[in-house]
Amino acid sequence: MTTPRDLLIAAMDMAASRPLKRGDLSLALAGAEVIDLLGAQAIRLDGGQIVPSLPPAIADRLLDEAASSLVRQAPYESLEDWLWRRGRGLSTAYLNALEAEGQLARRRRPRWMPSRASEMVLVDSPARREAADRWTSDEPILAALAAAVGIRGKPIGNSPDVADDAVATVLAAVDDALRDLEFQRQRRALDQAAFDNIWRGE
Repeated sequence: MTTPRDLLIAAMDMAASRPLKRGDLSLALAGAEVIDLLGAQAIRLDGGQIVPSLPPAIADRLLDEAASSLVRQAPYESLEDWLWRRGRGLSTAYLNALEAEGQLARRRRPRWMPSRASEMVLVDSPARREAADRWTSDEPILAALAAAVGIRGKPIGNSPDVADDAVATVLAAVDDALRDLEFQRQRRALDQAAFDNIWRGE
């Protein structure tokens, strides 16, 4: 299993302290991909730039897709730009992959419920158990990514210890991107409220 898959499974399995937004999760998944690519020695960080190395053999399709999409010419791509580019719709891509692999199933809801007729739920699988083991072991990287998107299945420290400087840089970039995304949401909400007030004559 990979860190993005473990994060998605944790997001679906654990209660969130606030409603989980797909945009937030997609940015965190993109950061998780960078961390796994660092671990596979497929990339290194040079300041804020992602510098690819020779493409390694990666068994996971989505992680291999991430490695294949790296900018391979100087000045390369900044970590910030990667998060926004790769993160666009990434949670949906991972959900689709889990469904195609039979790790998700659709559960029908009663007709009287006002929400959709069915929802995606995790099935019992080795991947789900592996992700749960990683979650309960307080693994710092998964804990930090989960905390960033608001998953609070169990108490964790405010800033889990991460020894690797490059990984810590990625986690900080994910936090910055999430704050920027929330700022953009708030600004759009204020703009919409001001527009509505004009039309109401307030």
